[in-house]
Amino acid sequence: MMEKTFGWIGKWLLEVFESAGHFAFMVRSTTMWAVRAPIEWDQVTIQMMRIGVESLPVSAMTSFFTGMVLALQSGASSKHFFNEPLFVGTVVSFAMVMELGPVMTSLVVSGRAGAAIAAELGTMKVTEQVDALYTLGTDPNRYLVIPRVLAFIFVLPFLAVVSDFTGIWGGYVVASIKHHIPANVYWHDIIDNMELKHFFHGYLKNYVFALAISFICCYKGVTTRGGAEGVGKATTQAVVLSMVSVLILDYFVTAVLVALGIT
Repeated sequence: MMEKTFGWIGKWLLEVFESAGHFAFMVRSTTMWAVRAPIEWDQVTIQMMRIGVESLPVSAMTSFFTGMVLALQSGASSKHFFNEPLFVGTVVSFAMVMELGPVMTSLVVSGRAGAAIAAELGTMKVTEQVDALYTLGTDPNRYLVIPRVLAFIFVLPFLAVVSDFTGIWGGYVVASIKHHIPANVYWHDIIDNMELKHFFHGYLKNYVFALAISFICCYKGVTTRGGAEGVGKATTQAVVLSMVSVLILDYFVTAVLVALGIT
């Protein structure tokens, strides 16, 4: 029994380290091609449309209702302790701009665009289109990975900023209708307390999340095995790993930004 257990653990560790090595090699190769070779800007534009424009409605809607929930909860809590809904605008704006905007947007985009990328590249892999690129003398990392990584880097921060504003507007709707907070009070709470460093605290996170999501989804796509079933497994793994990596990286990026005083 113990022998089987240790054998399973050893096999799992070997698979993990092998995958980590292949992933690191892909990141290295992609970075080198991005620096040395011309970039396929037409492909970048297409991916920006698919990742950014098509993800905008769902990310905005998610953030809008998140802001509404924040306003509802913060107003109810302040009423319980102070008999008045105090600093609702401050709570909503800080939560959306510094944490929930970047994180929620990254989770939504990884579930929608990340899954699409993994499925698309996975289908290309099992139908031997990726191998055909090697045969033609084209590195798949240059033609397939770089445009998707750049598209994520360009559009995810923009999506997060839009999510910040829609979340704050959602909070305003609840604050004005449910808690009867005047518009000037709500917006002055935000203007008086929000500083530029608070905005950059959340904004800079998007670039780290974009790199993590794009590389993970591309890696799972181009390493797909096992036909149609393998595509489904690779897509699921890409989404799960992307979401988990966003939540883990959020802590470490936040710790670094706090240490640098960007908070």
